[in-house]
Amino acid sequence: MRVRKLEQDRGWAMTVAATILKPTLLAATSRTWIDGEKIPATGGCIVAINHISHIDPLLSAHFVYDHGRLPRYLAKSGLFSNKALGGFLTSAGQIPVERLSRNAIGAYDAAVRAIGEGECIVIYPEGTLTRDPDLWPMKGKTGAARIALATGCPVIPVGQWGAQEVLPPYTKRPHLLPRKNIVMKAGDPVRLDDLAAQPASAEATTEATDRIMAAITAIVADLRGSTAPAVRYDPRATGVREIGNPAEDPHPRSRNPRNPRKRPGR
Repeated sequence: MRVRKLEQDRGWAMTVAATILKPTLLAATSRTWIDGEKIPATGGCIVAINHISHIDPLLSAHFVYDHGRLPRYLAKSGLFSNKALGGFLTSAGQIPVERLSRNAIGAYDAAVRAIGEGECIVIYPEGTLTRDPDLWPMKGKTGAARIALATGCPVIPVGQWGAQEVLPPYTKRPHLLPRKNIVMKAGDPVRLDDLAAQPASAEATTEATDRIMAAITAIVADLRGSTAPAVRYDPRATGVREIGNPAEDPHPRSRNPRNPRKRPGR
């Protein structure tokens, strides 16, 4: 398992986080890092990862950090409401985003600036934990694609598997024994140069998003040794709420999760 030495100045917040979290993660999990050197050693870039557990940010930070980059996240704004935690996250270079809000444009601008300053931005293009019943990557949001097309930066797709065994989606009690293995694999940069050369349009952004999600899904399928669904799950089309625990949705539509026009079982 290859790692790359960190050359950036960590700053006090990242130093504290690394000092506390890395030994904890090393003790709690085993890791299989694959092709992490495909993350650029320098320069602005996006690392786009599938989202299967609330512990993902810690594990993906470990993966990115082990390959010589400081991870910057688009973090939900509620985490910044606590003065102490918000100050720590800001000092660590994290970017607040108000999900499903017009104010999310501020996070987009901040991410574009960070890319221009040579930072590595980690994004979960699905926008939240996958709603797919089998935890496959679902339909992506356009944020990562819009940032990539605006900046021309490389987008490195990363597939992961194993985090859901440590902390299943929407649960609070981790399963630490027996120790779980976390697998993360980076792919080649997603080809977007042809789209970036076009005038900005919704069609180009949608196509870029689809390419990013397809690249991530292919890696996840490889890690799982299984075939991904032909159609990615779309929570909006099936009436599942887009954030929060879907099991707590009081008015779910009775729809087939992969084909919203079909009832389950048909």
